Amino acid sequence: MLVESGSSVGAAVVFLILSPFHGIRSARRMGRAWPGAGDLNSADRAAVVCATRRGEAIDDPLLAPAVVEYADGLSRVAEEDRLRRPLVLLVTALAIVLAGYDTLTAPTGVLVASWLVVVLLLADFVWWPGRRSRVLTRAERARALALSARPEDRPASDS
Repeated sequence: MLVESGSSVGAAVVFLILSPFHGIRSARRMGRAWPGAGDLNSADRAAVVCATRRGEAIDDPLLAPAVVEYADGLSRVAEEDRLRRPLVLLVTALAIVLAGYDTLTAPTGVLVASWLVVVLLLADFVWWPGRRSRVLTRAERARALALSARPEDRPASDS
């Protein structure tokens, strides 16, 4: 909005409207993927998220089940995202076509805004899959460590 129209007030309004919308959407999505998060206090929830995303063992063994649940939730969300990738590719292609058209016909502000959208979409399409893969690899490592720390998940010995 700021680039296209030059209106800082309009940009502030867009930011104030879209930020909570995106935050609420993200919170609801992770709430469905990790329902047990609501059972933890904020410090425990932060410890689980940090340990899982770093691929580390959780300091408190009582939080191991939460690490397993969070890692599983991350995997489910990644699978949902994988199914949406063709849509992201289509939107990116359409944004490139629109930016090309804007290059020929639009004023400078619209032109800059169009290509900025293309850059952001391409970054999401190129950069995010690698980042997500690293997070999922670390989450799987943390999951394995958490499972090994939980005595109820160890196989019974034959002795």
